[in-house]
Amino acid sequence: TWQIATDTLFTTLVNSGITTTDSSKDYTIKVDATGLQANTWYYYRFGYDSLYSVIGRTRTLPVGSVNNLRFAIASCQDYQRGYYNAHHHLARRNDIDAVLFLGDYTYEKGLSDTIVEGRVNEPPRRTVNMLDYRLRASQYKLDPDLQESQRQYPWISVWDDHETANNSYTDGAKAHYPEDGSWYDRKTAAVLTYEQWMPIRMPDPNDTFKIFRRFTFGDLLDLHMLDTRLYDRSKPVDGIVPVTNSEINDSTRTMIGPEQMAWLFNNLDNSTAQWQLLGQQVIMAPLVTGGANSSIINPDQWDGYPYERQQLYDHIADNNIDNIVVLTGDIHTSWANDLPLAGYDANNRENSIGVEFVATSITSNNELPPLVSEPLIYSLASYVRYVNLYMHGYYVLDITPQRAQGDFVFVSTITSQNYVDSAGPSWYVNAGEHHLNPATGHSVALNVYPALAPNNYITTSIAKLQDNITTISMYPNPFVSQVIVQYNTWKPEPVMLEVYSADGKLMMENDLGQSEQGLNHAQFDGSTLPKGYYRVVLRGKGNSRSEAMIKVN
Repeated sequence: TWQIATDTLFTTLVNSGITTTDSSKDYTIKVDATGLQANTWYYYRFGYDSLYSVIGRTRTLPVGSVNNLRFAIASCQDYQRGYYNAHHHLARRNDIDAVLFLGDYTYEKGLSDTIVEGRVNEPPRRTVNMLDYRLRASQYKLDPDLQESQRQYPWISVWDDHETANNSYTDGAKAHYPEDGSWYDRKTAAVLTYEQWMPIRMPDPNDTFKIFRRFTFGDLLDLHMLDTRLYDRSKPVDGIVPVTNSEINDSTRTMIGPEQMAWLFNNLDNSTAQWQLLGQQVIMAPLVTGGANSSIINPDQWDGYPYERQQLYDHIADNNIDNIVVLTGDIHTSWANDLPLAGYDANNRENSIGVEFVATSITSNNELPPLVSEPLIYSLASYVRYVNLYMHGYYVLDITPQRAQGDFVFVSTITSQNYVDSAGPSWYVNAGEHHLNPATGHSVALNVYPALAPNNYITTSIAKLQDNITTISMYPNPFVSQVIVQYNTWKPEPVMLEVYSADGKLMMENDLGQSEQGLNHAQFDGSTLPKGYYRVVLRGKGNSRSEAMIKVN
């Protein structure tokens, strides 16, 4: 069951219902509720039997006149790299209307060379199939600080590359290898997992890969969430390359593609909102070396697709579209940029098409080339008003009819949960202008926010479980030789692993020894088993769990 109420005690229900789930959805639940009022905060919960879930809080889009909106902008949260202290801080401030997450919610990598204690990826290898991506998604969702951030605020999210594979594009990825099989199958598995595990409404049921969509917040702003990664991006050019590179300047290469570009142009042309926000993944402002032989430092960004970027700039300029604010993630560092046109004047900040705020990472490490430093960036790009290459955190975008301001927020560490938050610098753009100005301090919310959802975690529900071994997963499936097993036990006990053939014959028996409370790992060698169908059983003292598997070759 599910319930939506206007109060934390659920005495005033506004909607409720019953829903089901199964393995085809990875046992996730998603309800697209109706009958709600605009511009309203609500509390929600799920129930089964006499038990209820923890309470969540969300809100609906405003309509009409809107005086102030505040978004937290975040991206890039490699689980192995550290604790989600930024989410911990964000979840408790209670002056945010929504979180905009700009990609790299999960990472596909295997075991990293730098792992914070206790934060080892599940599965402990690269994710390449549906089971892998589902395990990784469920592991990220177990982080308590991430849970709190998503519990307290509505999220508007989009993927970047690591939800599938590093430096992905529509037809492949830099980190997709022949042994990984079909790229289409891998991309499909990743995208379906994302749709199942994220609070997102996919815009076109007939197009699995379409994620770009628009949100209208009354007369104050339109938010256009773009996909600069999977939908129609051409293969990126590798390395540092000259700006005159023929491949880079090929007019047929696309970052978002003609369908998405036409959709965006139509949105911009027909919007009546004061501000136009473009939520997307990679830096739009140029970053090139100076001199006669200038080069593009990172062709994975919009620099690698200059023809399409110029198409966007030309449309904005030719149609007198004002108040463009680009919101960016991906690069794990903080930036505040003007978006320069040819002849940009660094003295009076004229000839800019709009501004850009770039979110640093929640935990992911900086990936700029080793010689790139803050002084070098300032010397190369006068339109970069602020850059910080080292801190982790997020920023708050505070918008009124008169101005849009970005307030950077940093945490002192990600390797310990004992952190200190700090207020970074603030930059704003006035309505009708196209350049950033330094602010004297962080913005203050103009509206009143309701109580946070209460922390009502229920632990007594575990008493209803009669079985000790509760979940298992095994991969790869189909298998050839080694099979990795993970399973959960509520309390320590001896566990046996048994492998049965399709006709019920016991083919293998392994004593796994004493399990630990929580998540356990084991493996077995099935190389000597004949090709065919098997059932692998984990047997404890009082119950067992099994998984059907196929042996190939």
